[in-house]
Amino acid sequence: MSDTSSERYRQGMATRRSVLGDAHVDRAQAASTEFDKPFQELITEAAWGHVWSRPALTKRERSMITIALLAALGQDDEVAMHVRATANTGASREDIREALLHVAIYAGVPAANHAIKIAKQVFEQMDAGKAA
Repeated sequence: MSDTSSERYRQGMATRRSVLGDAHVDRAQAASTEFDKPFQELITEAAWGHVWSRPALTKRERSMITIALLAALGQDDEVAMHVRATANTGASREDIREALLHVAIYAGVPAANHAIKIAKQVFEQMDAGKAA
C-alpha cells in the first residue's frame, strides 16, 4: 500500500503546498520516477506531514530553523528553496538574517557567508519577479 493513502501523507501534501507553493510541488511530483517515488512519499509524510504540521511552532519559526540548519549543512539548493518559501511562511528578511547570524557563530562564518550570498540572490530574483 502506498503512503499516499495515509492521513499523514495528505496532511503533509497540504503543508508542503502551503509552504513551497503549488508550482514547486507540482514540478517535484511531475519529475518523480519509480526510483524516487518512495523518497517523495517519505519526505511528504515525515518532514511535511509530521514535523512541519506540528502545532508547537509556527511556519515562520520552522522556516527560520530550517534555513539555519540547511545553511550549516551546506545544502545550497535547499537553502535557496526555503528562502523562496518565506514568501509563504511569513519569515521576513530580518528573520533570515538573524538565523544566519546564529549559523555564523554556531556552525561557522564560511557557512553563513555562503548562505547569505544565496539568500541575497534569491531575494533579487523574488524582487525582480514582483517588478515584472
